[in-house]
Amino acid sequence: MQLIKNIQNFAFQNELWKEGARIILGVSGGPDSVFLLDFFASIAPKYNLKLHIAHVNYGLRGKDSQKDEKLVRELAKKYGTGLSLLKPKKAQYKGNLENTLRKIRYDFFESTRKKLGFDLIAVAHTMDDQAETVLMRILRGTGLSGLGAMKPKTGNIIRPFLQTDKNLILAYLKQNKLKYGLDASNLDTKLMRNRVRHKLLPYLERNFNPSIKKTIGEWSLTVADDYAFIEKSAERFAKAACKNKCVTFSASTFEKLHPSIRRQVLRSIIKKLKGTTEDVKSNQVEEMLKIIKSAKNKSQVAIIGGLKILKKGDKVEIIPA
Repeated sequence: MQLIKNIQNFAFQNELWKEGARIILGVSGGPDSVFLLDFFASIAPKYNLKLHIAHVNYGLRGKDSQKDEKLVRELAKKYGTGLSLLKPKKAQYKGNLENTLRKIRYDFFESTRKKLGFDLIAVAHTMDDQAETVLMRILRGTGLSGLGAMKPKTGNIIRPFLQTDKNLILAYLKQNKLKYGLDASNLDTKLMRNRVRHKLLPYLERNFNPSIKKTIGEWSLTVADDYAFIEKSAERFAKAACKNKCVTFSASTFEKLHPSIRRQVLRSIIKKLKGTTEDVKSNQVEEMLKIIKSAKNKSQVAIIGGLKILKKGDKVEIIPA
């Protein structure tokens, strides 16, 4: 089938797996993840792949959560794969729920991979997911890293469907009579991602570009490559400046860097100090840049994004607030 061939070509171009690879499959029971399982099961003999399912039952959707778990158990039996299951305690659900659940999920996938001695973790993000993520980040304000969004391969994680339209997946599931679950919360347009999915993207397709998802997807992959180069260049400066939980550097040396490198240096520093850049807005980075560039003689102090930035003469210091 052409869909399967196209995905294999994408995987080959991006070197997603090698023959004999052992792959953990993140299967939620939704349409994309059911297709992920069926796709890998169909090509496993060709590449001599070994597969294992990992499923997280968050218990947030009552009976529907139990139905999804039951479906995944049935799929594991049908395809003859092993199954690892996690039921997190709700006490773990703190702060930004979406970010918390994502961390729980990926931590579980990685621990399962290590425990079984597998090579890779495959997740079912599609071209639609990529377009939604990029648009959301543009609307919130983001740097180049956000525009690059998801990559085909990040460490041990592979995303073979990043250039696959979700409609093609749904058509495949229907044609092959494959069962899957649906999350009713995906229809709730109070959530930003759902507004982008059900309102903004269809509007852009109708009124501007019928291939907008493909355009954004291809563009974001190019941006990701550009960002990787900038990130590597910036990391050298950030690493030299970082001493445990304190960062110090010369403002004049910093100003000699290209503007794009400067911004990435600050993002790298923020990540080193906070452990993440998920809640960092582009305007916060710009505020830091203004302080570093300032020619005022008096010392300057500001708290930005949970970090304290101090400038005295040519010396810049950034520490947790």
